[in-house]
Amino acid sequence: MSRRNTRLEDLAKLAGVSISTASRALNDSPAVNARTKQLIWKLAREHDYPFRRYMPAGPIGADGVIALVTPRPQGREGRLSDPFFLELLAGVGEAARERGCDVIMSHFAPTSYDDLSAAMNTSRADGVIFLGQSFLHQSLNRLAETDGRFVVWGAEMSDQLYCSVGSDNLAGGRRATLHLARLGRKRIVFLGDLDPPEAMQRHRGYLEALAKAGLPVDPDLIMEAHFEVESAEASVDSLIRRGVSFDGVVCASDQIALGAVRALLHAGLRVPEDVSVIGFDNVPFSRYSRPALTTIAQDTMKAGRLLVSKLLDNPGDSVGRSERIPTDLIVRESCGG
Repeated sequence: MSRRNTRLEDLAKLAGVSISTASRALNDSPAVNARTKQLIWKLAREHDYPFRRYMPAGPIGADGVIALVTPRPQGREGRLSDPFFLELLAGVGEAARERGCDVIMSHFAPTSYDDLSAAMNTSRADGVIFLGQSFLHQSLNRLAETDGRFVVWGAEMSDQLYCSVGSDNLAGGRRATLHLARLGRKRIVFLGDLDPPEAMQRHRGYLEALAKAGLPVDPDLIMEAHFEVESAEASVDSLIRRGVSFDGVVCASDQIALGAVRALLHAGLRVPEDVSVIGFDNVPFSRYSRPALTTIAQDTMKAGRLLVSKLLDNPGDSVGRSERIPTDLIVRESCGG
């Protein structure tokens, strides 16, 4: 038989089952046992039968399937290789495994409400975890009014209608800045992208800490840097070239902190003797860099468990309660104390 002309009745004959059984198997019906499903899918693959649209979202035997969708960060190209993203992905994966669920990573990167709606309506998964809010907060609010089968990793906003899980970014930014102030640092830079909700809250924590420590807010010390080593390095280079004096840097991520350290060392400055640097995330490389980074830790394993439980334990269109995860200060070499 020609592979290009394989019909449903041909698959049924090859498998030795009825046409209705073959159809149910392709649609992952619980009325067909796993061995028969596997045989029919194998035959469909071998004979180029267009079976992909019938396949379940994950392998046989899973109690459920969770789709992971990552919006583009503030309209820029997102990188799946981002160290914190990989840590968070591992947390979700481990939590899903504990619940007997499969996880699928979507290629889709939504940038609008229509994209978010399409991600929900075209997914055969039991629910969707959006890894990041980007600039889609209002679109996510709108989506929550029509579909509750999703949860978001990100900040909690005052007018939020959807369920989100994320770290206490405000407290983290405040604690990082106060740590440098207690070390005697007087001219503390905030280095990060001010648009994403999480980084914006870390910046607010920075401002609150300056006020608490009795330090003035200097606009020259608030520097934009995307969540990339090269962007942070360029921003610190700019500060140094302009002759702006500073003795501490609070960074919105560990990648940004690494870029700051690189720029300082290239300029002949010592870390932490001349400038103390603190990151945010506690990704694996932070403890192995030289100097090892002082950082604010986010608990990605707990984050994964919460994201999965919020999604699976709130079936249908219900919306679970948003939750913040405490952050922790990890003191290493880059602060000198």
